[in-house]
Amino acid sequence: MPFFSVIITTYNRAALLKRALDSLLSQTETDWEAIIIDDGSTDDTELAVFPYLETGSNIQYIKQKNAGYSSSKNTGIFLSKGKFITFLDSDDEYSPTHLETRKAILVNHPEVRFLHGGVKVTGSQYVPDRFDFNKMVLLSDCVIGGTFFMKRDLAVDFNGFKQMPLGSDGDFFDRINNAGVTIMKTQAPTYIYHHETADSITNKLMLKCG
Repeated sequence: MPFFSVIITTYNRAALLKRALDSLLSQTETDWEAIIIDDGSTDDTELAVFPYLETGSNIQYIKQKNAGYSSSKNTGIFLSKGKFITFLDSDDEYSPTHLETRKAILVNHPEVRFLHGGVKVTGSQYVPDRFDFNKMVLLSDCVIGGTFFMKRDLAVDFNGFKQMPLGSDGDFFDRINNAGVTIMKTQAPTYIYHHETADSITNKLMLKCG
């Protein structure tokens, strides 16, 4: 059982995926498995991933029919074997000590079942409000799914993420928070959120609503 299961969902991001995977392989913490869920990509994603599968590292590649962002994350959750589940969006990256710092927190605070926070945002600092897509809110006021670390049984017990156009991360957070789950937030900015990417979910929605 690895300490971390890193779930990487991707759709037609062959050109960006290498950055994410290189940042994972550069981690100072090595007790992890990675599960790449390809949500029906039609580009060269499979070719981009293949060299990483040959290295003997703990990376799996699963290709499914296109089912959406939340469905891809849920596929990864139910395939995972780690003690804690976390995420890496295919257009984002980790700082080298990301997993190491989070493991230290979780080991020192065994009562914590859900850890989040600690992000550096590049690009726009605003996203559409998940309750009103025509309204913009600061990312600093949002929970960011890529920073989530959760006990595997927690993710399974809450049936993962709901399928919705935007806000599945916030919805999951609200559900566990309302259930009284022990949550901790860190400020260590080791998750790098690339919000300048044109095809990110929120940027696409901003274009539609603009």
